Order: sequence, then C-alpha cells, then structure tokens
Amino acid sequence: MTVITPALEQAFVDATRVAARAVHPLVGSGDKDAVDDAAVVALRGALDGIAVDGRVVVGEGEKDAAPMLFVGERFGSAVGSAASLPAVDIAVDPVDGTRSAAAGVPGAIVVLAVAPRGSLLDLGPAYYLQKLVSWVPDAARSLDEPVAVTLERLSVRTGRPLSELTVAVQDRPRNARFAQDAAAAGARVELFADGDVERAFRALLPGGDIDLLLGIGGAPEGVITAAAARMLGGTMLARFAPQSAAEGERLLAASLDASRTYERDELCAADAFVVISSVTGIDLGEGALLSPVSAAGRVHTWTLGADGTTVSPG
Repeated sequence: MTVITPALEQAFVDATRVAARAVHPLVGSGDKDAVDDAAVVALRGALDGIAVDGRVVVGEGEKDAAPMLFVGERFGSAVGSAASLPAVDIAVDPVDGTRSAAAGVPGAIVVLAVAPRGSLLDLGPAYYLQKLVSWVPDAARSLDEPVAVTLERLSVRTGRPLSELTVAVQDRPRNARFAQDAAAAGARVELFADGDVERAFRALLPGGDIDLLLGIGGAPEGVITAAAARMLGGTMLARFAPQSAAEGERLLAASLDASRTYERDELCAADAFVVISSVTGIDLGEGALLSPVSAAGRVHTWTLGADGTTVSPG
C-alpha cells in the first residue's frame, strides 16, 4: 500500500496553494526576500496541519541568505504526538523564481516533491549541482561525455536532426561552456535567466519544446527534478558542483564526493508526488499552461503522481 494516498496528495496541493496566495500581494513589489518570506511562513503553517510525520530533506534559502524551510525541519500533525502517521520526506522550493515574482513577470512557482521516508537524497550542505535532464530515456552515459556525443545520441533516438534539438542552459558565466558546446554541435540553445525547475520539467515532457537541459544550478531544484524524471521515465544525471572554496570544504566535511555522478534513482529512490502551484504564470508545454494567481485567489496547479499529470484550478 502506498504511503502517499490521494488524500495526502490533495493536502500537499492545498499547502502549495496557500503559499502561492500568500505571495500574490507581493507580486511586482521588487522585494524578492519579502516574496520568499511570505511563502515560507505560509507553507510552513500549512505543512504543519497535514496528517504526516514529515521531514524536510532538501530545502531552499540559505545559499542566498533568504528565508528558508531548513534541512531536517519536522512538520505535520505527528510532531509532538504519539500518533502513528505516514512518514514522508519532501524536497521543496517555497518560490522558484523569486526575482520573477518580485518583478511581476511569469515564471514564479511554489514547488515540492514528497516521497516515502528515506527515498530522497540528502544533499547536506550542497547549494549547487551540475545537471543533465532529458525526456529521452538513457539520453546520456556520463556527465563527462562531450555534449556533441550526447546530442548525436538524442538525434538518433528522436529521429530529428541536430538543428531541431533544443538545449536549455541557465544564463550564468559558469554555464557558458555548455551553451557554447551545444551551439557548436549544431543544436538550438535556449538561454534563460531564472526558472530552473520550469525548464527542467519542460525538458522532461515528451513532445515539448526542450530536449535537453544542461548546466549548474540549484541543488534543491535538482532533487525535485529527479522525482519528476522518475515518474516520467526521463533521464537525469547530477553531481555536486561547489561554486566556492567554502562550499567545497563543507561538502568534504560532510563526506560528500564532488566527483561522483548520481543517477536519477539515486536522487529519488521511490515513486513520488510532485506539485507545482503557479504564482505568476508558467507554461510547461503539452497543454500545461498555468495562469497567475487570480484576484479572487484562484491558483492553478500541475501535479505528477502515479496517475500521471493533471492541471487544475484552485
């Protein structure tokens, strides 16, 4: 019997919607920290009301000095109770795209993945991961293989020429080589400023407009993406990519190997439930167009679980 019942799925959907509504008055405010704070406070309160023994395994906030749901934080009505309730872990980003929300532009979402206890990889003090994501199964053998080799494989698997393959790369100096290599191989490159989760999910949906996501981005978003990749049957490879000497030292102190590549099912070792609630609007492709939170507080949500994907208004 699954730990994550339909009733629990709905409870997590409702929690993300509470957070999205809390952020709505701050959309366009120019204050990304206030956006994050509102989401964290609202989401924490909503999670505490869910009938689970919950634990945050992957959180967000510390790397950019923002408010956060911290790693190891417990939530749910089992906390302080003798009741035996389902034990679950979550990977969460209270707002992916705080800059987008603060600027009042599309791309801000509340996103979390929930899975049975112990099945989501604890990233410890890691802030950044190098990631490769694709809807094509077994799209890559290694993070060290040349981008051109990966793209040639995708071309064969999809039956499309390189010029019709699209590679998404977050527009950061640390990712310049990935964009250059993809362009040199003949693929189209889509550079994006923010919205790591949005692009990763678009890369996982077959028939979408992105075939491959490459580069170094947030670690929490990586575990959430792995949960989606597992449920959709896509490819994900990742490894720690410290961006400072201090981060590297923290990984070393935690006995985490920055040279090791993690495969999808090492990042998420059991079937999960993933939910995205839109704050400022997002287009995941394949008909998954989520509107911004309405003036009346209606929140559009995309979910992924054992029964596939759904899009629903709140």
